[in-house]
Amino acid sequence: MAESYKFYGWEQADASPADETYKSIENPRKLYDLLSEIWCEYTCAPRLRGGWSPANKTLGQCSITAFLVQDIFGGKVYGILRPGGNYHCYNAVGNCVFDLTSEQFGSEKLDYTNNPEQFREIHFAKAEKFERYKYLKEELEKKLATLSVM
Repeated sequence: MAESYKFYGWEQADASPADETYKSIENPRKLYDLLSEIWCEYTCAPRLRGGWSPANKTLGQCSITAFLVQDIFGGKVYGILRPGGNYHCYNAVGNCVFDLTSEQFGSEKLDYTNNPEQFREIHFAKAEKFERYKYLKEELEKKLATLSVM
């Protein structure tokens, strides 16, 4: 497990699972560790796949990851309006604000204040996005099952 992380808000990412199913994921840092082994070109947004690589594993993963985080830890998903009209999604659980996929922006500083709440009904209206979310969640559950057997 890494001692420090590069994602926004990692230092205070101390939310506990709200869903008993995920009790072995102690906090968002642990989830980041697990997802780092799952994020792939398939889970990347189709329009960004050409730029996806293991070195930039969080590229195009924001909304599906943020809604999975919400499943596990509760809280709300917010979006930062990006050039081109898309929203970059991140999480707020209580006073804890974090963005597991912020590394994709390199040194660019994003503004995590006063952003609109995002809703899965809108994001998942795109069937391909919902399929990527389901795949990410299923792969996480497989990984957790494997870890609990060890």
